[in-house]
Amino acid sequence: MRTARFAATRFAGMLLVLLVVAFVTFVVFYVLPADPARMACGRPCSPESLALAREFMGYDVPWYQQFLDFLGGIFGGRTFGTGAAAIHCTAPCFGYDFQNNVDVLGEIGSRVGVSFSVALGAAAIWIVAGVGLGVLSALRRGTAVDRVTMAAAMAGVSMPAYLAGMIGITIFAFALDVVPKNGYVPLTEDPAQWAWHLVLPWFVLAFLHAAIYARLTRGQMLETLGEDYIRTAWAKGLTERKVVGRHALRNVLLPVVTVFGVDLGSLLAGTVITERIFGMAGVGRLLVDAISSLNLPVLLGVTLFSALLVTVLNFLVDLCYGALDPRARLV
Repeated sequence: MRTARFAATRFAGMLLVLLVVAFVTFVVFYVLPADPARMACGRPCSPESLALAREFMGYDVPWYQQFLDFLGGIFGGRTFGTGAAAIHCTAPCFGYDFQNNVDVLGEIGSRVGVSFSVALGAAAIWIVAGVGLGVLSALRRGTAVDRVTMAAAMAGVSMPAYLAGMIGITIFAFALDVVPKNGYVPLTEDPAQWAWHLVLPWFVLAFLHAAIYARLTRGQMLETLGEDYIRTAWAKGLTERKVVGRHALRNVLLPVVTVFGVDLGSLLAGTVITERIFGMAGVGRLLVDAISSLNLPVLLGVTLFSALLVTVLNFLVDLCYGALDPRARLV
């Protein structure tokens, strides 16, 4: 019962956050000087053509009505225009890209496989490597292992993503020629080539993020190893494996899970720099193209899609938090 109440409270909070993000994002894009109707109308565009375009796209009504129409489209679909030229966007409708004549969610869906492939593969590597190296460094504090690990972590934390990507391409793709330079092959087309083209992006992202997790895990582990219950476990004669794995690691993972949810949500929404460097057409690349062409419906759709991913993952993190620490269910 308490667990269900905890999950329901967090879910309601997630819906509220999504509503606030949708409203703020819509208002921000509404006050921008760019006019989607003018961009879709082209040049030359007479005042009459512009008025017709604004009416067709639904920009001829007050901003609050546009926001309500946008929300209604998410839950019930939306039709732009009337008659034979009408365009229907099925629910959930995140808007319509009039520049490319495709619904925004469909456009995101065609790119999301690339972003998910990059993010999930890199996340699997960095969470294992980062936590593992952090625990090892804490247990071997002051040794050469600790110093080397923290030096590498400092390099990873300090290095910009674009620089790490360029170094990786220069060394492994051009100099050694052991991995592809760029491009993406869908998983359903050729699983081996899919993984082969993603090896370098995975390890570049994993190196940057594992550095953060190694430092975080090491600090949390050193703090946890100084707790009274850990000293009691040592006094009982338990092995290092049992003390660390059964008692210490559970508390160490609490902040790690929190950070992991935020990082993974951000990456799933699109790795802008990584996709650009490695020539991949993911959600991040779609966002960059939309900014350069002032494609406001796509910008709004990608922003809300990103917010949805982050909030859903934070909701799942809250559930994991409650499983790792039952005291969190009382909050």
